[in-house]
Amino acid sequence: MISILKISAQSSYSLELNLKTIPTKEITKNETGIGFSFDENLDSKNKITNSLSYKNTSLNYNLKNYYSENNNNKYNRIENNFGLVHQINNKMDLDFEFKTVATFEKSLGFSDVTILGGTGIKYAFNENNTIRLGVKRMTVFGKAEVLPTVAFYSKLNTSTAIEIGFPNSSISYSNNERNAFRLTNTFSGEYYNLDQAKAINTNLSASKMSFSQMTTALEYERNIDRNWFMSFQGGYDFNKKYTLTNDRGTTKFNFNANDGYLFNIGIKYKQ
Repeated sequence: MISILKISAQSSYSLELNLKTIPTKEITKNETGIGFSFDENLDSKNKITNSLSYKNTSLNYNLKNYYSENNNNKYNRIENNFGLVHQINNKMDLDFEFKTVATFEKSLGFSDVTILGGTGIKYAFNENNTIRLGVKRMTVFGKAEVLPTVAFYSKLNTSTAIEIGFPNSSISYSNNERNAFRLTNTFSGEYYNLDQAKAINTNLSASKMSFSQMTTALEYERNIDRNWFMSFQGGYDFNKKYTLTNDRGTTKFNFNANDGYLFNIGIKYKQ
C-alpha cells in the first residue's frame, strides 16, 4: 500500500511524500520517501527542471538459508536530478539529464555516489505523434549501465493516448475532466552500497544490495475538486530480483524473491 501527498503550486514547485509496502511470502519491502522539485522556462526555447529526493528502504525477511545478525536491513538513497530541454525547432527538442545518486546503509562516502543520466532527442511528426530516442546510464536492472531509451507517443483521440517504449509504456484514457485511467508497464531497479562487505560463506562476499523488477499496473485517478485528486492502483511485479552482488554487479546471493501484487492508494494536491 502506498500513501502519497503531493503539493504543487503555480510557481511549478512541488513537494511529495510517500509510504510504500511490498509484502511477499518471505520478504517484506518497505519504502518511505520525500521529494522536492521545480521547473522553470528560461526563455521560449529552454526549460530546466530539478528534483531532490530522499528514500529509506528496509527489508524484513525470514529465510532459513540466509544468516544476518538481525532480520531487518535498512538502506538510504539521496537523489538529485537536473534536466534541461532545448527546443531546436518546431519539430525537434534536445534534452539532457544529469542525475547524482548516493546509496548507502548508514555511512555516506565518496564511493557511495554514482553519476547517472544521459541525453535524448524528441521529434514530433505532427501534433498527435512524437518519438523520443536517447541513451542513458540507468539502474533499471539493479546495476549502473548505459542503455538505449525509446518512447513513441500517440494521442489517438481527445480521450485516449498511448506511449510505447523502454523503460516505460502506458495507455491512458479519460472520459471526462474528473476521471483518468492508466495502464502502465515499467522497468525499475536500484542498488545500495553496504558499509561492510557481507560474507556469504568462506569464499564469497558481497558489497551491494540490488533490487530490480518489471511492474504492470492499472491506475484510476479521480478529481475530487479543483485541486485535490484521489488515485487507486493495482498491479503485479514480474521478474522480481533481490540480490547481494559485488562491485561489478555479479550476483553472490539470490534472495529468490517471489513475484507479487502491488496495491496503491494516493492523494494529491495540484495547482
